[in-house]
Amino acid sequence: MTTILVAGAGGIRTFDEGGTPGPTHLEGRAVTAATQDREDLWAIVDGSELWRSVGGAPDAWARVAAVEGHTAKCLAFTDSMMVGTSEARLFRVTDEGAVAYEGFDRAEGRDGWYTPWGGPPDTRSLTEWGESVYANVHVGGILRTTDRGETWTPTIDIDADVHQVAITYGLVLAACAGGLASSADEGATWTTRTDGLDAVYSRAVTVCGDTLLVSASTGPRGDRAALYRGAAAGGPFERCRGGLPDVFADNVDTYCLDAHPDGAFVAFGTEDGLVFASNDAGSTWGQLASGLPTVRRVLVLP
Repeated sequence: MTTILVAGAGGIRTFDEGGTPGPTHLEGRAVTAATQDREDLWAIVDGSELWRSVGGAPDAWARVAAVEGHTAKCLAFTDSMMVGTSEARLFRVTDEGAVAYEGFDRAEGRDGWYTPWGGPPDTRSLTEWGESVYANVHVGGILRTTDRGETWTPTIDIDADVHQVAITYGLVLAACAGGLASSADEGATWTTRTDGLDAVYSRAVTVCGDTLLVSASTGPRGDRAALYRGAAAGGPFERCRGGLPDVFADNVDTYCLDAHPDGAFVAFGTEDGLVFASNDAGSTWGQLASGLPTVRRVLVLP
């Protein structure tokens, strides 16, 4: 039975495929990110704390570490739990706490990372495939390591303005300000897909079987925000319509769209507290939940 975790203010709400609520994890706490490591669950709590539930039970959560002086932004399990933070930092969780990847602090091109509003950039998203780990800096492109974080290599133009990096079928995927970029050579070269998108500013991407789903709008304010689906192998996108509003009030954001990679189930959450789900890889949709706080993370568990 698939379980959907929806994180935000007040904890992590759980639902089954039909929308029946389950137990709430970390009730009363602000949860901005969550991920799974085998049977365990991990979460970013109250901005800077890292919590783990051994076995994934709602009553088994314990504080493991904190990233002092930074805001934690994203999580990924590689050889250890990796945490991306504000000021474009990257940490690993050890028995001694959160330890910085010094190689990431020395990454080539770091002096050119920026934000459109002039503040410091964030490490926004993370993914891995085998020995390769990819870290997305906003705005700083995507960096790759194959030596457990000792060295990092830039892989895409910084001004592509990447909002999420993901992996599927030997492709590296990047939801960018100008569409969905993909690389078949581990980030050495990139092509951008926009065919079928009514607007190209993309914030989130996920993989559902052999289907890609991506969110897109006209820009950061989310005008004409919608969800699109297309074949992972390539070709045009089509807009997801059946059971969805014509447009959304804001962007479907990074990590708010997730899918069962080996099946046909996909779900996403919105700024105004709605959750939608599909059992046919995005062809048709139903509303799973409403009245929630702003959704910060949707995680589909097999």
